Amino acid sequence: MSIVRQVPPDYLDYSGRDDALAGGVRLIPIRTPRGVFRVWTKRVGNRRSMKVLLLHGGPGSTHEYLEAFDSYFPAAGIEYYYYDQLGSFYSDQPEEPDLWEVPRFVDEVEQVRRALGLDRESFYLYGQSWGGILALEYALEYQQHLKGLIISNMMASIPQYNAYAQEVLMPGMDQEALAEIKGYEASGDYENPRYTELLMEHHYVHHVLRMPADEWPDPVKRGFAHINPAIYVPMQGPSELGASGKLAEWDRTRDLGRIEVPTLVIGARYDTMDPAHMEWMASAVRRGRYLHCPNGSHLAMYDDQEAYFRGLVEFVHDVDSGRF
Repeated sequence: MSIVRQVPPDYLDYSGRDDALAGGVRLIPIRTPRGVFRVWTKRVGNRRSMKVLLLHGGPGSTHEYLEAFDSYFPAAGIEYYYYDQLGSFYSDQPEEPDLWEVPRFVDEVEQVRRALGLDRESFYLYGQSWGGILALEYALEYQQHLKGLIISNMMASIPQYNAYAQEVLMPGMDQEALAEIKGYEASGDYENPRYTELLMEHHYVHHVLRMPADEWPDPVKRGFAHINPAIYVPMQGPSELGASGKLAEWDRTRDLGRIEVPTLVIGARYDTMDPAHMEWMASAVRRGRYLHCPNGSHLAMYDDQEAYFRGLVEFVHDVDSGRF
């Protein structure tokens, strides 16, 4: 068993203590089929009835791009937990490819929940992008522990996401640029700087974060820089214009009716994900609400920030007060 750790600049050494606290940081031991590893969490705030665990995207990204929550949740009186999933930058990064499976990640979230003492009286689970898949899967397995569920910028079907990319997003791109992008993908030349340049100019700034690339916020830049490709590529696939990895056939559209807890689904007009599908998801669960960000894209917590957090905070407060 081997562990690779890319050490963050501000990482604190707790000398092997699994339960050490400093500035709200806690390293939680996670049992896996390949041994015990530690995942990084950080609590912000202290509220008895509103506690939100944040699941980042990727797979293999980090909590860093979610730091926008710092500008809204504390003022709203909501306690929240940053959390780097196993393999992500602040947590252990075992070189164990068979750990990168959806059920294993779901079990990890349940272990984190228990360690943090979250329960149905207070526990809201938020997932963005891949984190939305993980949150939905967790709810299908463990919704008895949830007070509320938030699925942000994620469809309930990867095949339908791929169809949306093929039928809506790609036809709207510059076709010469798209042909060049597909040429790099066909040859497997994903590391070519020109490939990244084309994606940024013709895809990212239109559908991932609608800001000039040189103006992207620092948390987003750090989150992108710290993605672990050893997780991202086998699960999502190497292309940024669809999914082709282990998640390629993932589809929970027929299971949404099993979700009984109050659920918020967040979509955005310019998202990589189909906003109409995400609106439908909110109607397919038992107690759903849809939040639409008319100026947002995949990272609507930045490019439509006021609408995003206004609706998100309102949902948490409505569930907490019994108004939902």
